[in-house]
Amino acid sequence: MTVTALVSGGKDSIYAAYLSDTQGWPVDELVTIVPEEPDAMMFHTPNLDLVALQARAWRKSHRRVLVRGTGEERELAALQEAIEGDRGPVVAGAIQSSYQWARLLRIASGVGRRVYTPLWRKEPVQVVREEIAAGLDIRLVHLAAEPLTPDLLGRRLDLGLVSELERRSREVRPVNVAGEGGEFETLVVDAPFFRERIESEVAERSVTGSTSCLRITKARLVPKEPRLGPSNSS
Repeated sequence: MTVTALVSGGKDSIYAAYLSDTQGWPVDELVTIVPEEPDAMMFHTPNLDLVALQARAWRKSHRRVLVRGTGEERELAALQEAIEGDRGPVVAGAIQSSYQWARLLRIASGVGRRVYTPLWRKEPVQVVREEIAAGLDIRLVHLAAEPLTPDLLGRRLDLGLVSELERRSREVRPVNVAGEGGEFETLVVDAPFFRERIESEVAERSVTGSTSCLRITKARLVPKEPRLGPSNSS
């Protein structure tokens, strides 16, 4: 039985897969669905190539499934291709999107697989705080809301930035500080369960209207600094 985690490289899918590991459903493989169009209806698209590095750092197998064509039906066909052929659970990082959740549940049920979504219907900002507390190094890589200015690209999503996003939401225009309304998308570059961390070597920034994106075109895995244990000196 294979436990498959649908992973985009962002905070919620990585954290959901980690929770599955720790809650009795160890993940066997990370699967990334790769759309042709950047504004896919079902799937996150920024920096999908880096999931392969996340999988190597996590010592998980990784599989890519391409969406052949555009539109919802092609995306759902790719989802079915990605998860059919086994009977283990499918793990996803859905929090509040009924659109995505309903379609994932329908496709999974059709191929005889259950869906495990450990973040489903949790308070989004609480999920973000849990992800930060779990030690995820989360970077903002795609911004699509007026209060989220290009200077935030590449910033680490820590508690200080959460407070800043909450302030901007109050003072400029309301945004979901977990990005649940598509306001932003993220990339996890390190976590306590990664053996190495991801280091960006070449990145491109683009800004179009209120949308800005950080596309990492070259990256590598680098060793982590060794943790210092308690001193043995007397």
